[in-house]
Amino acid sequence: MMRIIETTEQLVAFLAGLEGAPYVTLDTEFLRDQTYYPRLCLIQMAAPKPEAEAIIDPLAQGLDLTPFYNFIKQPQIIKVLHAARQDIEIFFLQGGVIPYPLFDTQVAAMVAGFGDAASYETLARKLAKVEIDKSARFTDWSRRPLSKRQLEYALADVTHLRTIYEKLSAQLKRSGRESWVAEEVAALQDPGLYRIEPEVAWKRLKPRTSNKRFLAMLASVAAWREREAQARDLPRGRVLKDEALTEIAAHPPEDADALEKVRAVPKGFAASRLGKGLVEAIEAGRNATPPEGIEPAPSRRRREPSPAAIDLLKTLLRLRAEAAGVAPRLIANAEDIERLAAGEDDGVVALTGWRAEVFGNDARLLRKGDLAIALENGEAVIVELEEE
Repeated sequence: MMRIIETTEQLVAFLAGLEGAPYVTLDTEFLRDQTYYPRLCLIQMAAPKPEAEAIIDPLAQGLDLTPFYNFIKQPQIIKVLHAARQDIEIFFLQGGVIPYPLFDTQVAAMVAGFGDAASYETLARKLAKVEIDKSARFTDWSRRPLSKRQLEYALADVTHLRTIYEKLSAQLKRSGRESWVAEEVAALQDPGLYRIEPEVAWKRLKPRTSNKRFLAMLASVAAWREREAQARDLPRGRVLKDEALTEIAAHPPEDADALEKVRAVPKGFAASRLGKGLVEAIEAGRNATPPEGIEPAPSRRRREPSPAAIDLLKTLLRLRAEAAGVAPRLIANAEDIERLAAGEDDGVVALTGWRAEVFGNDARLLRKGDLAIALENGEAVIVELEEE
């Protein structure tokens, strides 16, 4: 019989039964399309023993999740999640904790040769030999009661994860790549990834300029929107659209009447309480200092990398990733390749740790002319050049 936890007493009893387990699998169901903060609707948990499975209902009246948050930071039990970032964000924002120790099966799958961002369904099919019923995927998880089929779908996200974890863990141990996954998981456990600071909200807009006046204004109005969205628990776009912020930063209106004429600002917005707050943010932005973290303009930051150099490095990345059985995207992204092609190595993670062993060291040799890519029987191959 499926175990549904709706009281704090039930939760404490269930967690007590998990003591001594080597690991637990975790997943969440949440909604965030109508709110700023994700609304946690379900927590699914399972341990190696088949009877150690449960669904926790965070919406149950009077349920205190404090025992759960205390449990997921216990160092003696590994917490296993798939594509953990959004789940971690919820645990951090609502409980102030990050699961420790942590194992992310999506990261592990990328290291183990299952390609870029392998889905849970793919791993369940390939490793657990089961097909996941996707019919309940678009459930409104905040509605009660949930059907038996919906609850079974939710619980399946952690029951099959046990087999996936055990097989991936064994494969990583055989290949000696456990430290590779640990390095990636450590980055996921950085609290800075999940803190929501209004002062840095402008970075989400990814401005393609280093104009200090523009960025000072953008930072001011973006911080205003972030605070309003947080206070009202509304999606950012429901407060004001991104395009309105960038238009205001590019051409700051002088007063409320001018704000009303900004194309991307809704009619009547300037006269509202929100509009008055935005006018104040615009005034503050006029004399504000530029925010920290501004990237220099690309033309001044680096010489334009050669398209041929980029192509060669991409080919090298593909060949080395194939040989290592690792997803290329986990080793280096497009920005890394462009920076390597331009000779701008500072901060390129592909030149550190296990990535350097797989690709980064060879990328440096390729740039120096000590490594070449040639054709052999119609296939691209890597050739080490002998010194004269």
